[in-house]
Amino acid sequence: MKQIYFLMIISCLSKAENFDTIIDNKKVRLYWLENDRIKAAFTNYGGRLIGLWVPNRKGEMTDVVVGMNSVKGFVESTEPYFGATIGRVGNRIADGKFQLEDKEYNIPKNNGENSLHGGNKGFQYVVWNATQPEKNKLVLEYQSPDMEEGFPGNLDVKVTYSLTDDQEIVMEYEATTDKATPVNLTNHAFFNLNGEGSGEILDHQLQLYAHKFTPVDSGLIPTGELREVQGTPFDFREFHRIGERIEENNKQLTYGKGYDHNFVLHQGESKFQDLNHAASVIGDQSGIKMDVFTEEPGIQFYSGNFMAGKNKFKSGAADEFRTAFALETQHFPDAPNQDDFPSIILEPGEKYQTLSKYKFSVKE
Repeated sequence: MKQIYFLMIISCLSKAENFDTIIDNKKVRLYWLENDRIKAAFTNYGGRLIGLWVPNRKGEMTDVVVGMNSVKGFVESTEPYFGATIGRVGNRIADGKFQLEDKEYNIPKNNGENSLHGGNKGFQYVVWNATQPEKNKLVLEYQSPDMEEGFPGNLDVKVTYSLTDDQEIVMEYEATTDKATPVNLTNHAFFNLNGEGSGEILDHQLQLYAHKFTPVDSGLIPTGELREVQGTPFDFREFHRIGERIEENNKQLTYGKGYDHNFVLHQGESKFQDLNHAASVIGDQSGIKMDVFTEEPGIQFYSGNFMAGKNKFKSGAADEFRTAFALETQHFPDAPNQDDFPSIILEPGEKYQTLSKYKFSVKE
């Protein structure tokens, strides 16, 4: 039955009319990446990962990334970030402004009094130039013009997504600029390791390789503190159910309506050279394990707190409350306004370059 469902989804996504269209005078289409172990679907509208099929403990192919079965579904979605490549600056910027070289820049406030994920028209809404040099690799490129969404400098961005024979999806980000500008790129895939449409993710087991996190105010802007996770519901140094402490009486959980926080990663603790082992997650029903590795200093854990059943996924299921989670590798939120956080300012002549990978296996 699972294999029949897999073929039905593939058939649905394969319909050219679902993704072949023109947006902003640019061609939009569907792209398949595959090798002998796993398969992924992308669209260049927003640089979106819209499906990722990996084997579960029974060897059945399971779609662990939620998404829509058409471009129209993404355009009309009340959640703009499903699977998208995020930029110029992922996460929040306080009051939609920052100072750089004695000049103040203003970014559209699209999240209360703050800016989120690049402003009103972040990279999730642009059509990327796409090439597929190999069947397991997709290269996306975009030139963000000077002062787009208020950010200075012409920014040339290149993102390469590839699948490996070790059941990994690798995300490589590059950028150059002709003016100093903040850059913090990531991907906003929403995962359910039991499979899209399988229900809540609260029984997933999660481990985060972080002793500290960045607490936030009521607008989800970091206070500047790096707080120890020990003795708090944010301590995932050992495996815990995502839902185990999510309803505790804790001000940070109240502010986030659950988990929506940046975790400060241990540096260099990885079997991959120069990568931080950021997270491990296990689907309680499927046995699928996902390990996240990154060059970034932080990871944002979001437990699907604002999902409200208003959108329909490619499986036909609605995006109900906490039926998917995100783990976004990143520099810290509001970094342009936080002197003690690692800088995200890219200077002319420099090259922004960072890599993250999501590795899949099975926990028996």
